[in-house]
Amino acid sequence: MNTYGLYINGKWKEAKGSKTFPMMNPANEDIIALAAHGSRADVDTAVLAARRAFDKGDWSGMHPRERAKYFFKLETLVAENTAELATFETLDAGMVIRITEGMIVPLVGLYCQKFAEMAEYITEPQSRAQSGFPALYWDYTVREPIGVVGCIVPWNFPLFLAAWKLVPALIAGNTVVIKPSSSASLSLLEFTKLIDSLGLPDGVFNVVTGPGSETGDALVAHPLVNKISMTGSTEVGKEVIRKASQNLKRVTLELGGKNPAVVLDDADLEMTVDGVLFGGLIHQGQVCMSGSRVYIPRQLYPDFLSLIEKRARTLVVGDPMDHGVDMGPLISRTQQEKVLNYIEHGKKEGARLLCGGSMPTGEQFEKGFWVTPAIFADAKHEMVISREEIFGPVISLIPYDDEDEAVVMANDTPYGLTAGVWGADIERANNLARRLRAGTVFVNDWHILNPNFPFGGYKESGIGRESGIEGLYEFTEIKTIHINIKRSREESFWFQFLLGNTDD
Repeated sequence: MNTYGLYINGKWKEAKGSKTFPMMNPANEDIIALAAHGSRADVDTAVLAARRAFDKGDWSGMHPRERAKYFFKLETLVAENTAELATFETLDAGMVIRITEGMIVPLVGLYCQKFAEMAEYITEPQSRAQSGFPALYWDYTVREPIGVVGCIVPWNFPLFLAAWKLVPALIAGNTVVIKPSSSASLSLLEFTKLIDSLGLPDGVFNVVTGPGSETGDALVAHPLVNKISMTGSTEVGKEVIRKASQNLKRVTLELGGKNPAVVLDDADLEMTVDGVLFGGLIHQGQVCMSGSRVYIPRQLYPDFLSLIEKRARTLVVGDPMDHGVDMGPLISRTQQEKVLNYIEHGKKEGARLLCGGSMPTGEQFEKGFWVTPAIFADAKHEMVISREEIFGPVISLIPYDDEDEAVVMANDTPYGLTAGVWGADIERANNLARRLRAGTVFVNDWHILNPNFPFGGYKESGIGRESGIEGLYEFTEIKTIHINIKRSREESFWFQFLLGNTDD
């Protein structure tokens, strides 16, 4: 069995005390590897290495185009190792192999490429028109790295979300300490081997594994960390803000969501039903941007229910390494119990369970953390299953009478991460999309991330943006430089206001 160490200052090393923790395959509860159990002292060692590397300037002072070359190379390495990375992601997080092979790992490579291309946006100083201001000056702005960035990555997309953070952070010239979830660290540790082969200066990239209550807290609170980029629940995000506020660290937070989908009365039902199932059930619904509450016009409601129940019953739950499987396990026993409790709560509230919502039977399901996809009809907007983020394979179907009512219900949430509209008339669907209070709104689609555009939430779904040039800028400070181009004091604008000036 493989044992993975911490990656600090360009080297693999044991955690202090040589402690480890097991990494479990959620499909069968087998221990697939051991990872170093990092401590606060290990976090301190990693942060100090990152601080020294940043201050030394070999990386932070390198031209952005030169830094970008490393990530064009990383894109190639990811493509060459797609099968291996996809397998580790599936074994680690329970995501089906069709998704990890065909979507997740290719996205990692694509984001390496696109962020490398975006290095051009932080390369040159930017001047602005200065009409109405004395022509005695030259003012311009530059983008500079922030310093040491702490990245905290959740268990649902450990490989992709790690790349989403560390690639722009490094291209911007920062140094990084990243902490993956102790529930899913394997794929990031394998990705680290590829990064190690790039030959980055020692200390530029560091990985500390371990429980969030120890390593995560230490990273957020560390006085030498200048920024935290974290993906996780809204509750954890609020705690990160409290701790980061002690020295006013910069923060980017991508947090929870209870994301609405509004179906219009001209929607193609077959396309919409399939899209709703994809939007709500990919990776067993363990996705912050999943569409878990669906508002359907009352005149379409009976046909929609009939079709979605029929289609949901065809979904195959099973071994995520099987290319014929649609849905794998949940990440842990704790998550399984949480989801099953929500399903029971939905029944007690009076929602009608069309299908699923239980542990599947059969020998292959005796171990692992399984729940069949639950589709609730006749849910009400005020029900717990319609308002709280479940993070599991649960979709609530809610009828509405007019579009204004649907918009009010869709926006009536503390969250604002994603939303969606399904309809044939694109202009009408787009107009409705503009009324939804969410950072990303899909029209006749879901879960498609364009690396050229930003992603992030309104309200309690986060702070800042990831992806796109906006995501790169999150890892920079902007500096204004003001130069007096007149070389004598008499020609300087301020000379006339100089205290004690006797030159008349």
